[in-house]
Amino acid sequence: MSDTSALHTRYDSIEALRAALRAKEVSALELADSALSAAQASSLNAFLHIDPELTRAQARAADAALAAGNAGPLAGIPIAHKDVFVTRGWRTTAASRMLEHYTSPFDATVVQRLAQAGAVSLGKLNCDEFAMGSGNENSAYGPVRNPWDPGCVPGGSSGGSAAAVAAGLAAAATGTDTGGSVRQPAALCGVSGIKPTYGTVSRFGMVAFGSSLDQAGPIARHARDLLELLDVISGFDPRDSTSLEHCDGAPNQPGRVRAGFDAARAAQAAAGAKPLQGLRIGVPTEFFNAGLADDVARAIEAALQHFESLGAARVAVSLPRTSLSIPAYYVIAPAEASSNLSRYDGVRYGHRAAQYRDLAEMVSRSRSEGFGPEVLRRIMVGTYVLSHGYYDAYYLQAQKVRRMIVDDFQQAYAQHCDVIMGPVTPAVAKPLGVNRDDPTADWLADVYTLGVSLAGLPAMSVPCGFGGPQGRLPVGLQIIGDYFSEGRLLAIADCYQQTTDWHQRKPEAQ
Repeated sequence: MSDTSALHTRYDSIEALRAALRAKEVSALELADSALSAAQASSLNAFLHIDPELTRAQARAADAALAAGNAGPLAGIPIAHKDVFVTRGWRTTAASRMLEHYTSPFDATVVQRLAQAGAVSLGKLNCDEFAMGSGNENSAYGPVRNPWDPGCVPGGSSGGSAAAVAAGLAAAATGTDTGGSVRQPAALCGVSGIKPTYGTVSRFGMVAFGSSLDQAGPIARHARDLLELLDVISGFDPRDSTSLEHCDGAPNQPGRVRAGFDAARAAQAAAGAKPLQGLRIGVPTEFFNAGLADDVARAIEAALQHFESLGAARVAVSLPRTSLSIPAYYVIAPAEASSNLSRYDGVRYGHRAAQYRDLAEMVSRSRSEGFGPEVLRRIMVGTYVLSHGYYDAYYLQAQKVRRMIVDDFQQAYAQHCDVIMGPVTPAVAKPLGVNRDDPTADWLADVYTLGVSLAGLPAMSVPCGFGGPQGRLPVGLQIIGDYFSEGRLLAIADCYQQTTDWHQRKPEAQ
């Protein structure tokens, strides 16, 4: 093939890529070279580390497996990893100066499982430092730019992942979701992303932020592409103490998510012209308040009406503690961050200050120099709420509110609905730097995603329209399920995407 420029973008799904590879229309090495060229030429700052030889070695191995007839389900598919998954060969910095030159001696479980499935990694993707942020402006290596408008944020913390997929730099990418960091950037970049039930995907080798909240999830253009990745990375891992052996009685292993998807899609097919007949969609009244922008509200309403046209029924539900998810999260998450980040002391690994007089000053200077402002802010908040005299007043109370938020969701599912739908964000992507003078303003943008994370529920974002100036910035619809319902969520999203084209729209080349 003489022209391989943008070759990887000629196939609109992982399924199409896989068919082309197995039919020998294209090789994994050709796809890798095409994607590497696009990533290196991009001005979005989505990638932090690219090593072409490492990528090509994986592509050659995929081609060999394809030729031998023993290729994995993702053989030759070009993907990339958020820079909080440790990787051999590629640096793992968590977008921080603290880990600027760190290279892990092992792969994270998510990275390992995707590699075993044959996926070809293009490198490491930019993110908010230690995954702390909602706009990808907290990276020590500069912000990622939104492919739809380079003057706007892509969302965070997995902004590099969402931007890379939206711009066609990779077929899919890994992300992490602590308080909405897969769903929110997916929404703002016009792609799809899913956060699975907490504990269903291994956290081993994932740089920790909030241990009771962090969960890995994929970002891709279509729900079916998300299925391809999520089904591979899901599964029990004995190296992760938070990993689940069973999911509502079923073994937590690859194939579980696909089985749920196939069963739901079969039921939809049997329903005929109204594939979602009998599906009850809960719409929380608290999600549609004065804080929701009109353009986002219109796009969400149009999506809900489309689901009704497919046979679903809309029911009003209440999640009365939605507003309390913000203070609860911003007590619990910083407390866990304070504990997790205490390991970066300049002694064992990470940045060490060049000048110091004693051990105490070495630790203090190393941390002050290595961590950025947002990370230092959250460490200070977390240390404060865990300190003597304040633990009961703040941290313990936040955990009680967390339990109440879980109960709110469970009551809605038990009495009223099968899934919950609403906005992912209150507004479309904001301009870069707009909240520079108010560092906590971004926290308010997480109001629709935090409760899901505190409850450990699965949820996803799918494109459903546009808003903002000239109607050119994407809007995402959030679909929230009960525990272990990832397959069903993906099937519902797939049904929507089979009858709409929002997920197929792409930004102009940047």
